[in-house]
Amino acid sequence: MRPQEPVAASVTASCPGHISGYFRPVTGSGYQTTGSIGAGIVIMEGVTVRVTPAHTTSITVRRLSSDGTVRELIHDAPPLAYVACRLGVSAHIETKCTLPIGAGFGLSAAALMASVSALSELFNLGMTKEACSQLAHESEIVHRTGLGDVAACQGGGRDFRRGPGTGAEIRRFYDLHEPLYAVNFGPLPSPLVLGSPDALSRISAAYPEEYPGSPELFFRLSNRFARGSGLLTQELSDLLVECGRENIPASMTMLGNGIFAMGERAADLLGSYGEILELHVAPRGVEILEESS
Repeated sequence: MRPQEPVAASVTASCPGHISGYFRPVTGSGYQTTGSIGAGIVIMEGVTVRVTPAHTTSITVRRLSSDGTVRELIHDAPPLAYVACRLGVSAHIETKCTLPIGAGFGLSAAALMASVSALSELFNLGMTKEACSQLAHESEIVHRTGLGDVAACQGGGRDFRRGPGTGAEIRRFYDLHEPLYAVNFGPLPSPLVLGSPDALSRISAAYPEEYPGSPELFFRLSNRFARGSGLLTQELSDLLVECGRENIPASMTMLGNGIFAMGERAADLLGSYGEILELHVAPRGVEILEESS
């Protein structure tokens, strides 16, 4: 097969992240019928990806502080290498984010969505947004790094996914007008949870069937799900109790060892437990930011 020729020196794309409030795994007959149903929030704090042509694929993942200091540096990301291989291209893929990696912010999905979109532009593959989403979702399923984040990140707002895969119905709400904050207590590797039949069984049993018609109801349902899922640590449980005592809507970041909450008063409470992360609802999904010739 003849190698794909690049049409630019580099392409930069960005994709929002995603917090899952609650979900139910769905196993189908293929990648596009496997995933999850559930509800979450698409957040602006996602991943920016720059791709450049290369003889062999290489990957650099950086988590940056607000002043640009590198806080985490990773040179291996099998889900990203997978999509480059599936597309038949070789490139250097450089990703940047500010939120903690592996902490329930949908950064794997964001990196995949931005990478596939940027690679399609760089090599003039002519992929539709739907095709880019399908490949990103496939890689998430193969590597057990997520179930519904890619589907959610196709757009913005508060999402309610009614079926598995990227082509299923998604209801979006643009009604979150109060600030969001989060605190993280460390990573919770998704493959460990998504690869455990017992964990998946508990998660499925805890899924709430109600329609999340308001932000307040979304948080109540998410909180109930977190408590029934078997994923809460004592530390997270204690913090949720304190949030409840102060009437602050809050729940666990899925899948991550952290808490996210709504409202100005959440900042002081969560900030007393660790570094406060301010989050913003994303208005849209993946975007191509720049193409350099």
